[in-house]
Amino acid sequence: MISSQSSAADTDSADVKNLFRDYVVPSYGRFDLVFSRGSGSCVWDTAGRRYLDFGAGIAVCCLGHAHPALTDALAGQAQKLVHVSNLYYTEPQGRLAKALVDLIGPGKCFFCNSGAEANEGLFKLARKFGHEDGRYEILTARNSFHGRTLAGIAATGQDKVKRGFEPMVAGFRHVPFNDVEAMRQAISPATIAILIEGIQGEGGVSPVNPDYLLGLRKLCDEKKLLLLMDEVQCGHFRTGRFHSYQRILEDTPGGALFLSDGVSMAKSLGGGFPMGAFWVRAPYADLLGPGTHATTFGGTPLACAVALKVLEVVQSQGLVENARKLGDDLKTALQAIACRYPRVIKTVRGMGLMLGFELAPDIPAFANTDKSPAILLVQRLHEAGLLVIPAGTHVARLLPPLNLSRAEADEGIGLIERVVKELA
Repeated sequence: MISSQSSAADTDSADVKNLFRDYVVPSYGRFDLVFSRGSGSCVWDTAGRRYLDFGAGIAVCCLGHAHPALTDALAGQAQKLVHVSNLYYTEPQGRLAKALVDLIGPGKCFFCNSGAEANEGLFKLARKFGHEDGRYEILTARNSFHGRTLAGIAATGQDKVKRGFEPMVAGFRHVPFNDVEAMRQAISPATIAILIEGIQGEGGVSPVNPDYLLGLRKLCDEKKLLLLMDEVQCGHFRTGRFHSYQRILEDTPGGALFLSDGVSMAKSLGGGFPMGAFWVRAPYADLLGPGTHATTFGGTPLACAVALKVLEVVQSQGLVENARKLGDDLKTALQAIACRYPRVIKTVRGMGLMLGFELAPDIPAFANTDKSPAILLVQRLHEAGLLVIPAGTHVARLLPPLNLSRAEADEGIGLIERVVKELA
């Protein structure tokens, strides 16, 4: 039994780690940090040390930690209605669906609990769309990531997530990224949809090319396929537009008219409260009729109230422009560091507040170890007081809150340069 007198502050990190060792399934490779509280763009460990958080829960805490508006929204809604099933109507879910449709385009939304669930919904949408024709196959990109469910890992274009879970769920094949002709050649009589991330996050912060997106839209129209976008990590204003494809295409002729047939969302959608959703374009929005798809906890009044508050704060505080401006400045600063230390940083890529820098090969300080260069760099940044997220073996991701301040951005860049200089 947990004592009412106990708190995180009373428990040292060794005790917490022992609890995890004894009682938590060891499916995560955890860093040696134990956090007790957070505020804004910072978190503190059990020893009271402060860390600047440029990971934000892997693009989840878009307003930082313990944002008062989200706390108030949670408390206020909890005093009225936390949960009823989706057998009934509630106002927050309807209002949130309208808000998302207004940001994307004509269509409808389904609410769930995670990005993996959102992608599962898109898989079912595609199967339903192609069922009468016997089409069921979905093409995805190499190096993509679409979740940890059995269908999610089958959709993911990375062998490392599949190992040990064979045989794979049938109906997914992987095609070279940013190559329209390769996608065209891969289409078979069974193909019904193409699923693409606007920016491959787990795959190393690699954006799609504008011509690739427009080419896929044309190809899907020609072949009567659904074009589906996974915006779980790269969406929700992170790039300086609501979804990444909107930012990627904004200066491209014809880009303003681009619309996919389905979009998966999660992570920043609830600002830290777990929820996911997918949007379906108007012609296909009623394909999943009563009895075809469901979830117990999707779209609860509590979750939707928090998501609505996230949208309100982002709009009222100008955080879309902040993500764009600070993101551009951070990228420029990272590129300058790469120029000064080319033997440590090879390239910088991404947009808005979704940035990555790829490490150069054969950094002497990282020799003679079985850990990846990305992990070793992230650990050094932890020691300096900065949290970033590894992506693959050689890329570090920056996914800070959308309300990151100028001073915090400068502090983070200073810490990165200090560590890179030491490695050089």
